[in-house]
Amino acid sequence: MLGGLLSLLSAVTFAYANASVRRGVLTGTVLQAVAISLVIGLPVFVVVMLPFGAFSALGSFDTRAVVLLIVAGIIHFALARYCNYRATKAIGANLVAPVQQYSLIITLVLAVVWLGEALTVLRIIGIACVVAGPALTLRPETKRPAAAPSGIELFEPVYREGYSYALLSAIGFGISPVLIGMAFSHKGLAVGLAGGFISYVAATAAIMLPLLIPAQWRSFRGVDRVSARWFVISGIAVAISQMTRYMALAIAPVSVVSPIQRLSLVFRIYFAAILNPHHEVFGGRIIAGTVISLIGAVALSVSVDSLAQALPLPAALSAVLSWNWHFSWP
Repeated sequence: MLGGLLSLLSAVTFAYANASVRRGVLTGTVLQAVAISLVIGLPVFVVVMLPFGAFSALGSFDTRAVVLLIVAGIIHFALARYCNYRATKAIGANLVAPVQQYSLIITLVLAVVWLGEALTVLRIIGIACVVAGPALTLRPETKRPAAAPSGIELFEPVYREGYSYALLSAIGFGISPVLIGMAFSHKGLAVGLAGGFISYVAATAAIMLPLLIPAQWRSFRGVDRVSARWFVISGIAVAISQMTRYMALAIAPVSVVSPIQRLSLVFRIYFAAILNPHHEVFGGRIIAGTVISLIGAVALSVSVDSLAQALPLPAALSAVLSWNWHFSWP
């Protein structure tokens, strides 16, 4: 129950973080967004870690686990987040969301190859849906959006740049959960917070390196107040999202956490409509692609045993769904 609630909170705050950073990058840069959101996230981690006693849990990680968490943090919080924000700036959060569902396929492939997990019929169906969902969004809507109010420029997506960086972010978001799962040999909320803190510190150190370049530092210092405010809000929201995600993964099965977190796709559309109505792409094809990719995400995350317990499946269908394949190294 607690794991599900933490996953839901992670989904809501992650969706709001994406919508708020979208407002910020309208006038700010992507590097400003990543740097400010990471720096803001660290104090949030510290404040939450204190009452949970998570600092003492830092000693529970061996060298291998620390290295895995550092690599996962740099990939997820620094590189993939940069690509996510770059894609959001180019095409908007609504078009980025379906493409990022490819991260589940990447996670699944790595789990099958590295961790020996099985490929099932449900997962094959999920892969098909995840591939089909973004395909619906690749072409722009034929119906032009209503003209923006006076003084607001109508948003024109840069599709090639946006989809390229969205795919790169999906690769990063797909690799990191496997690394995090390999690092957690112990369970508990404090362990999850401590692991997230290690990853956040590593990512913050990595993203600070480009700021040593004088031109990048001048650009960072030149952020305007409006963009900075939205980046701070996004940083707090995404920190809460990642904390609750790590905590959920530390106490609940991935098969429970992953489907609930995919609800961020739905929340993202609502927050985009509220915060960025003139700077996002809306339409039936976008919603259909999001729903199809969400169905695929759930299919990838649900086990056959869980489905059989929830629904009275016919024997023939149960036999088909029970088929599985394991990868073996030659």
